[in-house]
Amino acid sequence: MNDQANSGSDSRRLAVIKVGGDILLDEIQLSGLAKNIIGLLNENWRVVVLHGGGPQLSAMQSRCGIEPRKVAGRRITSQEDLVLVKQVLCGQVNVDLVSLMQAHGVNAFGCHGASGKLIQANKRPPIKVSGGGAEPIDFGEVGDVTLINTELLSSLLSADLVPVIASLGINANGDVFNINADTTVVQIARQMSAELLVFVTGIGGIFHDIKDPASRFTELDETTARQHIDNGIIVEGMIPKVEEALSLITSGVGTVAIVDTRDPSAFASIAKAYQGDVLAIILTGMGADGRDGAR
Repeated sequence: MNDQANSGSDSRRLAVIKVGGDILLDEIQLSGLAKNIIGLLNENWRVVVLHGGGPQLSAMQSRCGIEPRKVAGRRITSQEDLVLVKQVLCGQVNVDLVSLMQAHGVNAFGCHGASGKLIQANKRPPIKVSGGGAEPIDFGEVGDVTLINTELLSSLLSADLVPVIASLGINANGDVFNINADTTVVQIARQMSAELLVFVTGIGGIFHDIKDPASRFTELDETTARQHIDNGIIVEGMIPKVEEALSLITSGVGTVAIVDTRDPSAFASIAKAYQGDVLAIILTGMGADGRDGAR
């Protein structure tokens, strides 16, 4: 753990929330997100929000005549794509999310990974990924997180702000990278010693059969989760979420949850129910519509 995250006298617990771009297209989910964050704040939690913007970016690429490219739920980013990533994540999604939070009474502070070197990263070399075949994949202008500026985040939290971060990274030379929000939020949770990590998705869980709400898994251990990835049950954008959640097993994050926000008390309920667990991957939702999770 990064000792900076534990410095000072602020003993409030910390929740880190990752918001998928699909949530930002749903007014009910957005309203529920704000209410859930308020619920945590009222319970004396500190909150950090990291957001993606995949659907918005894909829509912008399509308008510009660019075909979005993904491998196993992970986006390939060309130099041309990176220009749009900056515009969409920082100029559209971040501003819209911050203004929505402010309208609901959350004192949100919009920023991105290059702000104050908040998220430091190096360019990713070609790598093999689960669900991506046997050959290494070159992801282009994509970075892997090397360090979170926990001192800066702690200062923002101490000022009673809710940082709302767009998922970009920067290196020592000032090069900016697209970074996977699921990977990044885990690094924030780990380095900030968070007690709660929440992935907010429209589907709100993992299902054995996406068409059957009763087939939702309520908890998963590492062995079963990896079997479901290999067998094609956990697919697409849920693969990196689950893999990154599993990486926290030895990192001290007490609870990892995958939820939707139609229940305005979901975050606070999970935080209370699973306080003190070594690790609980809680998969909750009210419906099985969407394609971010599993077949």
